[in-house]
Amino acid sequence: MASESGTTATHPNDPFEAVGSSPETPTVLVVDDEPNLRRVLSAVLERDGYRVLLADGGRDALKKAKQHAGRIDLMVTDFLMPDMNGLELLEAIRKVHPALRTLIISGHGTIRSAVEAMRLGAYDFVTKPFDVEQVRAIVRRALAAAEEARVPATTGFAASSSSVTKPASSFVRPGSDEESAVATRVGLVGDAEATRDLRGKLFAAAAAPRATVLLLGESGTGKEVAAKFLHEASARRRAPFVAVSCAALPDSLLESELFGHEKSAFTGAMAAKPGRFELADGGTLFLDEIGDIPMITQVKLLRALQEREVSRIGGVKAVKVDVRVVAATNRDLWQAVQDGTFRADLYYRLHVIPVTLPSLRERGADIDRLAGYFLDLLARENRRTFSEGIAEEALQVLRSHCWPGNIRELRNVLEYAVVMSPGDAAMITSHALPTLLTPGTREPNHLFVVPGKVA
Repeated sequence: MASESGTTATHPNDPFEAVGSSPETPTVLVVDDEPNLRRVLSAVLERDGYRVLLADGGRDALKKAKQHAGRIDLMVTDFLMPDMNGLELLEAIRKVHPALRTLIISGHGTIRSAVEAMRLGAYDFVTKPFDVEQVRAIVRRALAAAEEARVPATTGFAASSSSVTKPASSFVRPGSDEESAVATRVGLVGDAEATRDLRGKLFAAAAAPRATVLLLGESGTGKEVAAKFLHEASARRRAPFVAVSCAALPDSLLESELFGHEKSAFTGAMAAKPGRFELADGGTLFLDEIGDIPMITQVKLLRALQEREVSRIGGVKAVKVDVRVVAATNRDLWQAVQDGTFRADLYYRLHVIPVTLPSLRERGADIDRLAGYFLDLLARENRRTFSEGIAEEALQVLRSHCWPGNIRELRNVLEYAVVMSPGDAAMITSHALPTLLTPGTREPNHLFVVPGKVA
């Protein structure tokens, strides 16, 4: 076992020359100010065959990183330490070892900071009290990724569908022309302060392509649009974006839809079928209405997120998947945890980067832009032409409505207006708008607030 000085007992002067040590043995630097945690982690990692260096704080870790520059493969560090926190250590050690992968161990109170560390380049994080098996699995994945990165890559995305390491140019840069193009393509348009703030948060999340994102907010605020923008702005954008509405599928089908099944796994399974996780490999899986999944499926989803592998129904082997999960809900998931209908461990695994979408009431300055966007889209779908756009008096009606159904309601209202306008109309007038669309309405007009394309 590694000694508290960070060297092995068999050769106290240099752990890399220890008896039985091989140059190919992966080296893990464990950093924690608590001796007991250092000993536990050291025992677990050495039992798995890794060489372990120990550091009792950030400064000691930097010293060892410099002393053994280029020979450390992974750092496992506590976040809260007296001399240096995890963010400070991550920034400092990247100057010594830019490619070093880091696993952050944090308490629940420092999850937000741990997520920030992932945005800055940390590989993953676990929360205390941690599951030893979870740590072992992450260490295996991190070291495998480090080894893969050392092998010269073939050109092209298709050379490795599971790789998420892309050149910097694969990211969309905030403020670029490409950002505007992506926003228009997916429908996240507008210049209201709340909209710009939302795009900024999604850009920050896009920079951490492994981190799970949880989209929150009222129904109809455009969660799937936000998920598509996040995907298109990230290094995963050349891989698939796969969406699943968890509320639209019965419990008996949801597990098969997510994880797949083998032939004859159940009555009617005439052939093997890959699940949505496999179909989204390398890309993004959007799970809408995540709060509606049954407890038994929650268990499998948690394992898929932790182990990055799935098992088909009726299958005997696990399938490795590299997927970023973006989940969405309009429910209070924490209240669901308190009520016992949603697993706490799954909640924390999903709640890595929470992003709350603003209501359309908070995006009032975007009404004209969004209305024009939907008019163009819906006119094409219905083979209509409105060369003069939307009349000012119609826009005034749209601006004065409080939109309890949010963007979905606006889209449905525009679709109604497109369909109901006379065939020779050159513009949308207030006469084409629903008569129940009145200023100050506080309750949804259920004729126009229905499940649609804007989540």
